[in-house]
Formats: sequence, structure tokens, C-alpha cells
Amino acid sequence: MNLQILPSITGPEDLRQLSLPKLEQLAGDVREVLCNLIACRSAHFASNLGVVELCIALHASFDFLQDRLIWDTGHQIYPHKLLTGRFPQFDSMRTKGGLMGYPNPAESDYDLFMTGHAGASVSTALGLASGDDVLRAEQGRRSVAVIGDGAFPSGIVFEALNNARRQSGKLLVILNDNQMSICPPVGGVADYLDRLRINPMYTGFKEEIGKILSKVPLFGDPTERFLVQLKEAAKAGLSGGMIFEDMGLRYLGPIDGHNIGLLRKYLKLVRRIKGPVLLHVVTEKGHGFRPAAEDPVLFHAPPQFQRCEDKIVAMKKSSARSLTHVASEAVLAQMRGNTRVTVMTAAMCQGNKLEKTRDEYPDRFFDTGICEAHTVAFAAGQAKVGLRPIVDIYSTFLQRAYDHIFQEVALQNLPVTFMLDRAGLAGPDGPTHHGVFDFGYLRVLPNLVVMAPGDAKDLPAMLEFALKHNGPCACRYPKAVAEDLDRAAMSQDFSPVELGRSEVLRWGTDGCLIACGALLPRCVEAAAQLGVDGLDVGVINARFLKPLDTEIILRAVRECGFVVTVEEAALAGGFGSAVLEAASEAGLDTSHIRRLGIPDVFVEHGERDELLADLGLDVPGIAATCLEAQRTRRKAKIEP
Repeated sequence: MNLQILPSITGPEDLRQLSLPKLEQLAGDVREVLCNLIACRSAHFASNLGVVELCIALHASFDFLQDRLIWDTGHQIYPHKLLTGRFPQFDSMRTKGGLMGYPNPAESDYDLFMTGHAGASVSTALGLASGDDVLRAEQGRRSVAVIGDGAFPSGIVFEALNNARRQSGKLLVILNDNQMSICPPVGGVADYLDRLRINPMYTGFKEEIGKILSKVPLFGDPTERFLVQLKEAAKAGLSGGMIFEDMGLRYLGPIDGHNIGLLRKYLKLVRRIKGPVLLHVVTEKGHGFRPAAEDPVLFHAPPQFQRCEDKIVAMKKSSARSLTHVASEAVLAQMRGNTRVTVMTAAMCQGNKLEKTRDEYPDRFFDTGICEAHTVAFAAGQAKVGLRPIVDIYSTFLQRAYDHIFQEVALQNLPVTFMLDRAGLAGPDGPTHHGVFDFGYLRVLPNLVVMAPGDAKDLPAMLEFALKHNGPCACRYPKAVAEDLDRAAMSQDFSPVELGRSEVLRWGTDGCLIACGALLPRCVEAAAQLGVDGLDVGVINARFLKPLDTEIILRAVRECGFVVTVEEAALAGGFGSAVLEAASEAGLDTSHIRRLGIPDVFVEHGERDELLADLGLDVPGIAATCLEAQRTRRKAKIEP
């Protein structure tokens, strides 16, 4: 890489010494580093390219060791990390022990919150500003939230804006409008932003004002204040009343988010405005790298590729079929076979591989945007009138709709099917995206059936079961390669999926592994290895967390020398806990039961297999737990 400026940047204070041409050179350096990273590994890409100039302008205009900065959603954090002293470590991005792909307060004082979900930035920034008011902190301090147009329709954003005028006057919300989330935005808010962006009269007037502002001094000029007032008056007349102004925020923009000079002008202006401000910045996702700008959906988080200038030379793709692919194919098959089946997703059409379903059945496919609470309540309404809606969503994002799972779905006992992708460890995306809490937060709700496929063949069968079941169901599966168990080698046929019934793959006299979920193939392999050592260990595919197959599982507790439960979920309140509870209620000895799963910690980022090994959830770890359980059992028999 031929970098001109970036290697000399040790922190944001260095930016304030640079001329505008040097800052523009710095933007080129940042893009070069981003392109170099994506040649090494998969990472968020187009969104980071889109905020380079905005990030530079922010750090050149504010001191965020005094002022406050929150990046909503957080996957566009890479330029921020490069400018805040982390360039020397940048090649470790998204690797185990390296930089996180999201803000991380453990890495830098410039990262205030670990933000991996959309929409909360305005609330947290407002809380920071309000807290400063209560504590009578520095009077000039501003709290800044940068939020994308995809996240902006989230309900919590409008809850925050509703309170902004009364809670603090030191809030700046920067609406980064790139006309994209992960997929193209949907809904009335997106349409409203389109009208602001393309109004020909206002756009022309805005451009003229921008030209005049470029000739106005930064500080204290009465002409500058007059121009701002003139612009605001014209804006109100041309737009017929602004929703943001009506809510008590001063609205500025839209302005070019790739013009560092203009951005700095407006950021200086904002500091002198009393009251909360919303600055509307228009950017291009993928800006500066033509393939990403032309296809920002593909380049949101692409697999690694090699490039030659602005052309893709080769893109490395995994040929392995994933459980996400299996799920999407199963959804499409059900849509084809049943006209009452609908599917909805919260801005994750591409992530859930639903493009083909969307294109084939546009009338029964619903992208609600990043509005998970609405998605679940909306599905409940469809179920109430006789449809069979599928909510296809990431496990970690479903948490945002928990009250509606309880109130609108489970309490009403409505037949909504939840397909929970990315359940378990989400690899390099880290703790904000690990879907490890769904077992715990779902199994407590009456009426709700909770399933986890042991292999790829289980998954379509579970979806078919769920769509025939007269009540709500959840089916969770990780971001992992789809594995098919060789049941014939175990002298087994595929057992149909029946409510609350597990699948016994083999019975063991010494012990038993009971897997709930996609770690089942690892359990089968561990049992085979233990067999070589003379240990007879059975394997059960639990399939259901709720209702639990107490008949088979409690038989294993009674008859096997030891029992090891295995789950890619939090141990607290999870499958192993359910087994212990059932055994205790049956009055059985539980001292020989061991649980493997996610301990009571937030697991850091890394490749999924690396993290599983660290947690003892790989084949050697599972086998070692069985051997330890066997030794403990033998020792207990010897001692009087």
C-alpha cells in the first residue's frame, strides 16, 4: 500500500493540523486500507467506504474525548478506528484476539458503547447529553449520534426524538442517508427521505447556499447566520412543514456527505445552535470503489476478494452449503405448497437468503425494515386472520421484539413460526451478534414450542411441523455448514419430527451425549472416538427444548453411567438446565449429569470453530468431558 497521510495519524488531534487537501488525501488512504483488509478476510465493506469523509470531518471538528460520539449499528466503525490510533493493529480486524468489527470500549476511550444493534444511538446520546446537564458538566459539550437511514425507522429512534427537546439541548443527530440498510430501505420514512433528497427546488437552493457558505468564515459572521435563517425559511416553504422541526429539532440539510469542507462548515454551525439538531447528510454506500458503489448489497459484507484498481479479479466463495441455505430452500418449498404461508424479515433478505422467495412471491414476502418489534406484532395479526406467517430473523435481533413474542404471539397462542438464523456463535461478528440467549428467553413462555435441528435433514422437517402445529414455534440454527448425519451407518432411519420427541441415534451403557442443536455431528464423532478407547457412549438428538422428551431423556439419566448435555447456547436457563429440572422433579440423582454450552460470559469474536474449541464444544472437548465424567463416576463407586 502506498499511504501518504494515515501512517502519521496517531489520534484525531493530528487531523486538526491538516489542510483540506491533506484531509482529502487521508480519505484516499483510508479507502486503500479498507480495500486491503477485504482482500484478506470477509468484513463489512460498503458501509465503511460510505462514511470515510463524514468520519474525518467529525474528528476534525470535535474533540471526542470531551464531546461524545455514538455510531449506530456499529459496523461502519472501521474509519473511526483508523483515525483513533488503531491503524497499527488494523490488520487484526475481526480475528480472535484482534480488533472487533464494532465499537469496543475496551479498545479505546473513543468507543463509548459496544453497538451492534440498530436504533439505540439517539437514545444513548440523548442520555449522555442529559446526564451532562444534570451533573452540570462542560457547557459546550455535544453528544453526537450517527445513524443510517436504514436504522432510522426503528421505533426506539422516534421514542428518543419525541423526548429530545425536553431532555437536552446538546444533542446532534447525524442522519447518514445512503438510501440503504443491508438491503434497500422500505416504508414511509424511506419515501419521506427520498422527497427531501430529490425535491428539485430545494436541492438547487441547497447547492447555491453550499457555494455561498464555502466563502463564509467559520466563526461569528452575521452573514452566515442570515444565510442559515434564510435557508431554514425557504426549506419550510418548499417542504410544507418538516416532521423533525415539528418534533422540536432544528433540521439542516441534506448536504453532500463526501465534501469534507462543507461538512466541517455545517459541523461548526451546529455547535452554535441552541437545542437539538438533526443534520441530514447524503452519502453513497461503497463510495470510492466502483463495484461496491454499484452493488452495495453484495458488498455489504462480501467474502474476501482480490482487486486490480477498480475491478474485481477474483472473489473467493465457499462452496459449502450452509444451514441458512437449507432454511431458505425450505421456506420457499412451503410457500410453493401452501398459499396461506407468508414470510417476513427485518431488512435481512440477503442475510437470510430470501431473494428467490421475494422475487417469486412478492405478495407474500414482507421486508419490514429494521423494525423487529413491528415485525412480530405484524405476524401475529396475519396469524389471527388465518395465515401461517414465518418470521425469518437473526436470533440476536429477535431479542428486540421480546415483549411482542410474549404479548401478541405466545399469550394469544397464535401459529407464528420463528426461524432463528445465526443462533449460537456468530463468529467474527462477536458478542453483539452471538445468538446464545434464545433458549433461555424463549423456553419460559407458555404455548411456545422451541426446536433445534441436529443436522440439515432436521431443518425442513421442523419447518413443516411448525406450519402444521396449532400454536407458535421457534426453530433455531447457527451460521454453520449444513451437515447431514449418516444415519444408515448407525443403522438408523430418519425419524419423523413429532412434538416433544427426540431421536435416539445409538444407546450407550457407559454414558450418553444428549445434543440439542447443530453440535450433534460433533457428539456423534466424539462418541465414535470414545468407542475406540473402549467407552460405550450413546447419542441422542434432542430436537426439542420445549416440550422436553422426558421419557427418553430421563431414561438416559436413570440407565447411563453419565449424561453430558451439549448446546450452542447459554447454559443459564438453557437445554442442560431443562434436563436438570426434569430429573430433579422426577426425584432422580443428578450428580452424574454434566452440561456443555456457553458459560455466563459474553464471548468475544473469532472464527466459530476457534470459539467452540475454547469452550470445550469441539470434538476433543466433548470427548474430554465424557472421560472426566467417567472417571468421576468410577471414583465415586470405589470410595465407600
